[in-house]
Amino acid sequence: MRGNKYAAMLTSAPLRKILLSGVLAVSVMHCSCVLAAPDEIQVYTEEMDDPGQFGLEQHINYTVHGTQTPDYPGQMTTNHILQVTPEFSYGITKNLEAGLYIPFAFAPGGNAFLNALRVRLKYIAPRQSDENMFYGMNVEVGRDTLRVSDSISTMEIRPIIGYRDARWLVSFNPILNLGLASNVSRLPQFEPALKLTHRVEEGVRGGFEYYGTYGALNQPLPSDQRGHTLYAVTDVDIRGFVANFGIGRGFVNATDPWVVKAILEVPLE
Repeated sequence: MRGNKYAAMLTSAPLRKILLSGVLAVSVMHCSCVLAAPDEIQVYTEEMDDPGQFGLEQHINYTVHGTQTPDYPGQMTTNHILQVTPEFSYGITKNLEAGLYIPFAFAPGGNAFLNALRVRLKYIAPRQSDENMFYGMNVEVGRDTLRVSDSISTMEIRPIIGYRDARWLVSFNPILNLGLASNVSRLPQFEPALKLTHRVEEGVRGGFEYYGTYGALNQPLPSDQRGHTLYAVTDVDIRGFVANFGIGRGFVNATDPWVVKAILEVPLE
């Protein structure tokens, strides 16, 4: 990834100020710590691979302080777990993109685990070049291990609704997660995600991402039982270096009070 050039950009004064601001913004939030950090922490927008183009994003999440007691036998606890998930993608058409996730987890003792295989199909509705609103849908199915899910087969339905202009980006994903195995409830679980960022300087945006767990769609959890995590994030797109950095603070019923994450776009050409 042309490491020397990228390292120089990351150590530049403007980026140091942005990352420091994100840390301070999250550190003043209060936590009353069931929302565990997934292997992919991302709000989807309208961004797509061009037709015929391959893409690779490297998701990296580290739970600084997380759960140490499993919810069911065989579940992987998240405390001090490093999750590394390559996401391969391919532009089928201008409005359709396919993707493949391969999530790995690394435990403090040095053990490594392959936790799932998931495929997805993302659609973004056609729009005019001067149209700021965007709409779409992402559908993902996968095979999980017992370490990360009590359902070996899962599906995610993720609508995408957003707005982008020269200064602002807002994207809302009202996500529905379903367990497909016969031994679990198949009721859709509502897990909304929201992203709001503002242009700081050319190629740099700062803002927040929110992730929640609200329980079954037809019978939401009471407000004091829902899980919430808020990330201070920085999006960078400078001279071919594209990345997302975030520091997350879990509160109310989130099981992981502190999580750091990064998404790095890896050039394939």
